[in-house]
Amino acid sequence: MTTSTDPNSPLSLALAQLRGAADLEALKALERDLLGKSGPAGQILASIPTLPPEERKSAGARANEIKRALEEALSARKRELEDVALAAERTGGDFDATLPPAPLERGGLHPVTRVVRDLEDLFTSMGYTILDGPEVELDWYNFEALNIPKDHPARDAQDTFYCDPEGRVVLRTHTSPVQIRAMERMKPPFRAIVPGKVFRNEAVDASHEHTFHQMEGLVVGKDVSVGHLIGAMKTLLRGVFGKDIEIRLRPGYFPFVEPGFELDARCPFCSTGCRVCKQSTWIELLPCGMVHPNVLKSGGIDPEQWTGFAFGLGLSRLVMLRYGIDDVRHLLSGDLRFLEQF
Repeated sequence: MTTSTDPNSPLSLALAQLRGAADLEALKALERDLLGKSGPAGQILASIPTLPPEERKSAGARANEIKRALEEALSARKRELEDVALAAERTGGDFDATLPPAPLERGGLHPVTRVVRDLEDLFTSMGYTILDGPEVELDWYNFEALNIPKDHPARDAQDTFYCDPEGRVVLRTHTSPVQIRAMERMKPPFRAIVPGKVFRNEAVDASHEHTFHQMEGLVVGKDVSVGHLIGAMKTLLRGVFGKDIEIRLRPGYFPFVEPGFELDARCPFCSTGCRVCKQSTWIELLPCGMVHPNVLKSGGIDPEQWTGFAFGLGLSRLVMLRYGIDDVRHLLSGDLRFLEQF
């Protein structure tokens, strides 16, 4: 191998090629060729196994020296070409350094995030704590601790994604498991909300999705009554729709509350009937009720001393109502044409 001072050596020829690169594209092509297996350093490295043992160390050192020299020359020529390109732009007829730069594209909050943040602000102003829980949940917290044992008919309505053959781990079907986790961690009295994502193994259409959002609410204290529940729900609706809305309670069955109710709100969009309320002037909004004594016991709370109420708000449905969205599948589609509207 001749030294780099020889103008005809592979290294000298390679350095001359780098210095003569006309633009960045040509420089990239030379980089692939000269630093690859067919370049000067690559050829020496490939020949090392055929050399006598006493020559291999020096051959490796020469290869590293050549590679280092090529990389330094490559970086220097790249800086030169970039400076030339920048100078050409600055002196060109279309360049005006006084013009402002192109505006940056800004993102926006997802409609679900907007509603969640509004509700969190509302409930924290009422003294509620914001809690979170695992989306992959134990069967105990998702069902049994909520008064839904394995043979309970209510499980038939919960189209559940099971994560193990024994059915001990599930994707949570509601945010209610955090009720039990809250009772285990917090001493009454307390108030908490739990916004989050839930999962149901069901057919997907314009009003049903396998993944959607809920918000759980839980209040535990002394002498908590249905009247407290109604007051909290009226405050909730006033915060969401910006005005007082008439509500009504209908009897409803849910294993984790007793008594249980379906809460309906007078349609905020019409007075005689519309598409949103299906011409009834009422919108079925959320299930709620007084916490079942068995659920309090599962959470380690004495139902003889404490009572409470709970509610489950369908966030996805609320988002659709607020923004006039007619298909729940839009919310998780990731379609920028939809999201850019918000």
